[in-house]
Amino acid sequence: MSALHNSFKAALRGEGNPRVGLFMGLGDPGTAELLGGAGFDWLLIDGEHGPNDLRSVLAQLRALQGGASDVLVRIVDHDPALIKQMLDIGVQSLLVPMVESAEQARALVRATRYPPAGIRGVGTAMARAARWNGVPDYVRQANDEICLIVQAESRAALESLDDILAVEGVDAVFIGPSDLAASMGHLGRSDHPEVRTAVLDSIEKIARSGKAAGVFATQLEAARDYARAGARFIALGTDTLLLRQSAAGLVQAFRAGADQATGTGY
Repeated sequence: MSALHNSFKAALRGEGNPRVGLFMGLGDPGTAELLGGAGFDWLLIDGEHGPNDLRSVLAQLRALQGGASDVLVRIVDHDPALIKQMLDIGVQSLLVPMVESAEQARALVRATRYPPAGIRGVGTAMARAARWNGVPDYVRQANDEICLIVQAESRAALESLDDILAVEGVDAVFIGPSDLAASMGHLGRSDHPEVRTAVLDSIEKIARSGKAAGVFATQLEAARDYARAGARFIALGTDTLLLRQSAAGLVQAFRAGADQATGTGY
């Protein structure tokens, strides 16, 4: 097996239960290390909505190195220079938001590949991914182990989905229900029946294409529906939501118990 083997990419090609994961937006390596032992198949460091930059991503990659969870990173936009930096620090599975056309998808494929297949700059002597020239033949192995996931999260993206799926080098398409709901006129209602139907139909189409379908779902029943439709990887929530909900629930449970015990609250 190659020293660069991407276990997440390999898992997407396999069979069995969907891979379940969590988005991390706190930007903290300690939190990442903690979650790395929680049993998730994968964890995603979010650089689109979370306050992450190149250095905080690197710190979390180091915190998760050698753990049981595969690591993905979502970048903020389609900038090839940022993609190059992320790949050089060791990111192998990249989620790119707001992809709405085959042309955009092809440009992203090229940004993740060394020439002649792409435009990724060669700087292995300074690249953690190549272990600073310590990985033999890195430049000839790297292209095959990159997992490129494009995010479809608008009406335009779903209208172009067949064309996007036909792009060689795109390994998976991830559906973002929240932005999709907004583009469909249902802002804040990712559970709207029209949105749910669009998500399910898209997952089924992606699965039929032979590529992997992914989706974000904070409701377990929705997640199970998406799994039955053919989703190969599912985000079950975010670290921020888990922390807030658990903290608020603990306070509410205590206060409810105190009210019942005393009849007067505290």
